[in-house]
Amino acid sequence: MDKIANLPNIQPEQLDMPAVHKLAPVGDMDHPPRFLLLYGSLRERSFSRFLTEEAARILEHFGGDVKIFDPTELPMVGSVPEDHPKVVELRELCLWSEGQVWCSPERHGAITAVMKNQIDWIPLEQGALRPSQGRTLAVMQVCGGSQSFNVVNMLRLLGRWMRMFTIPNQSSVPMAYKEFDEAGRMRPSAYYDRVVDVMEELFKITLLMRGRTDYLTDRYSERSERALKAIDRQIARL
Repeated sequence: MDKIANLPNIQPEQLDMPAVHKLAPVGDMDHPPRFLLLYGSLRERSFSRFLTEEAARILEHFGGDVKIFDPTELPMVGSVPEDHPKVVELRELCLWSEGQVWCSPERHGAITAVMKNQIDWIPLEQGALRPSQGRTLAVMQVCGGSQSFNVVNMLRLLGRWMRMFTIPNQSSVPMAYKEFDEAGRMRPSAYYDRVVDVMEELFKITLLMRGRTDYLTDRYSERSERALKAIDRQIARL
């Protein structure tokens, strides 16, 4: 194929021309949207778990299929083989999910080790599959004191690294001990309303993304790399 005028460094045969008709969803759309929720604390009275459970109730009300991963007994990354039952459970849930919610307390200005450990166990590639790529993501945090955005900012960075589509909205709950009752239910407040906003937006964006992520995450550089590898394999056969 002839080179593209003014774009001599591009391989024309590997360049996709974006078009609206290519955004038509493909695959099984009959099941409810699937959401995996992760939280970052092992405490018995865990406010990040309480906030995650509130988010789950909202997503379920919208019609989502929701699963919350329990990080209890998940070993530190690298300390056990990858066939450990908790590791397998987490990775299978990631592959199952179409959208995710990550919620962590803020500890020393950052996410907790419990939260980071879960994310670190999720590989960028698992054979021919990418457990996180193309999933939608909402981020939330709980604070022991005044409101902060350190955790949600860090979770956004990690979500980008994991090739996820992180929605614009987010939730940060300050002085979380004031926002939940003895049963672990979140009290009415502007912070609760924001959680509803975030889950509503996550659900909508997930509906938009379903059946389109393969196309949206198909990259020119990776197509070019695959083509070069195919040529190398043909040469090796000669």
